[in-house]
Amino acid sequence: MKFSKLLLLKTFFILISSQLLFNVSKANAAEEIKIIYSVFSRTIEVNSLKTFAEEGKSTKKLKRILKATGSPDKEIRSILKKDFEIPITIASKLVYSEIGNVFLTRLSSIIHPPRANDETTGMLALRASVVQGINIGNGKINLINFFEGYPTKTVILNVNALSKVMNKVESISELLDFFTNSPLEKIKTN
Repeated sequence: MKFSKLLLLKTFFILISSQLLFNVSKANAAEEIKIIYSVFSRTIEVNSLKTFAEEGKSTKKLKRILKATGSPDKEIRSILKKDFEIPITIASKLVYSEIGNVFLTRLSSIIHPPRANDETTGMLALRASVVQGINIGNGKINLINFFEGYPTKTVILNVNALSKVMNKVESISELLDFFTNSPLEKIKTN
C-alpha cells in the first residue's frame, strides 16, 4: 500500500514536470498590425482586414485607415487577395538563400515584431510567416495568409521605412514581379 502511494505520487510528479519542461507553447498568429508613421500609429485587426478582403465589409477604424491610402477599396482588396502559388520547398530554399537573406533583412526594417532590436529577429519572423502562410493557403500565399502566419500577436508595419523602399521602386507590381519571378526561376533550375 505504501509502495503504491509512493509510485503513484512519483508518476504524478513526472507527468506534471514533463508537461512543464517539454511542453512548448504554440506560437500565436498575428492578431493585429500596428502601422507606424513617424510619431503616429494605428492598429488594424487582421480579422477585420481579412473580412474586408473577402467580403468588402470594413469597420469604421479600417475605413479611416484605407481612406488615408488614397487608393480605391477594390484595388486594396485585390492586393490583399492576390495569391502567389509557390511550393513550400521552393519557398524554403528562397528564404534561406543568399538573395532571400538580403531581401528578408531589408524587409525586416519594414515589417517586424514589436520590440525587435535586431534584424535577425525580424528575419526569423518573416521566414516563419512565409512558410506558415503558404501552409495556411495550401501552396499559395497572399498578404492575409502572410499575416495569419506571422509568429507574434502584433506585427509592426513601419511606413517610413516602406516609403524609403517605395521611392527606389517605381511600382509595387514591379517589386512583386522581381521578387516572385526572378529568384524563383533560378531556384527552380538548381
